[in-house]
Amino acid sequence: MRALSIFRIVAFRIVLVYVAIFAVSTAALLTFIYWNTERALDAETDQTIAAEITGLSEQYQRLGLTGLTDVLISRSARGAGGLYLLTDGSKHPIAGNLDGWPQISKSAGDFVEFDYERRVGGALERHRARGRAFTLTGGFHLLVARDVHERFETERLFTTALPWSIALMLVLGLVGGAFMSRNILQRLDTINRTSREIMAGDLSRRIPVTSADDEFDTLAKNLNRMLMRIEQLMRGMRQVTDSIAHDLRSPLNRLRNRLEGALSHLDMASTEAGELEAAIAETDQLLATFNALLLIAEAEAGLDREKMTLVDLRAIVDGVVDLYEPVAEERGMVLAVSSGISPIVEGNSRLIQQALANLIDNAIKYGHAGTTVHVSLGETPEGPTLSVADTGAGIPADQYAHVVERFVRLEESRNSPGTGLGLSLVAAVARLHHARLELADNNPGLRVTITFSGTVQGRTAENAPENPNDFG
Repeated sequence: MRALSIFRIVAFRIVLVYVAIFAVSTAALLTFIYWNTERALDAETDQTIAAEITGLSEQYQRLGLTGLTDVLISRSARGAGGLYLLTDGSKHPIAGNLDGWPQISKSAGDFVEFDYERRVGGALERHRARGRAFTLTGGFHLLVARDVHERFETERLFTTALPWSIALMLVLGLVGGAFMSRNILQRLDTINRTSREIMAGDLSRRIPVTSADDEFDTLAKNLNRMLMRIEQLMRGMRQVTDSIAHDLRSPLNRLRNRLEGALSHLDMASTEAGELEAAIAETDQLLATFNALLLIAEAEAGLDREKMTLVDLRAIVDGVVDLYEPVAEERGMVLAVSSGISPIVEGNSRLIQQALANLIDNAIKYGHAGTTVHVSLGETPEGPTLSVADTGAGIPADQYAHVVERFVRLEESRNSPGTGLGLSLVAAVARLHHARLELADNNPGLRVTITFSGTVQGRTAENAPENPNDFG
């Protein structure tokens, strides 16, 4: 898997593409140079052969066959690299330094190439030659050639070495790309790891800066300055929310108390009493929305991360279920708990309690008489699970991602009381605890499951420090 993932690294792909382009360009350039060199050498050889043929033609015309034979014997004896062969009509040798008429293997226009054997240091060696053959008057055949064995060996060496050179460049490119990608990936992993911790809510984290002072360090410095600014803004938001909580929540509560006080002096059957009851209900709705928004903001900003302690999920379930059992009974519903375990996780007890309370409240609110709401704890390889399942109307599968957004309410629940923030708070609490929130069809109804990332080993329900009945 690691070998496959390296091909997804941008730096490695850039190096690989560069090496491939470089290898192809180098091969094309060397091929072009060799081709031009070969042409130049062949042209020089052909000119030499043409000059010899011209001289031999003059000798043949002036001295005849006997004179041509003497000239060929004289030139063959010099051993200057020229190859000559004069044969009769049946190609039986008459004169020259070739033992017999060669087997032509290559032809380019009037010129031919062939292999022949020559004695070098007492041993026979096979060489390549290039020459020209033509027929003389009287049916005699004349072959004039030059030894081009060095050029032939160079060509063979080139055609053999070029593929290996390209392969070696690609291998070295892969190794170099992997090495460069490894260094770059280490720097990116550091940035990604720090970014994940920051997204989880730890705004105090900063990206390490090395002494290399390269582009990654410049990026790290800019990100750290941005994070510092974000932390300042979040701290300011915390102060603002605290001020709102202090300056607005108290007046709203006083307003509600005054409305209740005014209502107590009125005839409950009067129109004014009805208006005051409606005003109190609206005030309660406003306070609920206000409190839910504050909780969501705190969870999403990670401002309660420092408050995380060991939490007994079974104790939280028991406390919240005890609180909502009378509500369920009033609606003619049953609130059942199924769990034989008491998992302990690290978390914020107040927010987990509030998330569970929202899930149970929704299940009761949108359920109907005679049904059962199941609250259960479980264990998976990922960690403990906390789920709430009902047999109500449920939510369409294509709306699962939509209903966890703020102030989202489906058409079926428009006329029921609520703020549209219940599942938004549950999702924010799950993100704060690195937990996975999953909505599924309960056939019928809805099942909401929160899967925590792991348990704290060696702890039991008896020594968990949280008070499950403390809702803040």
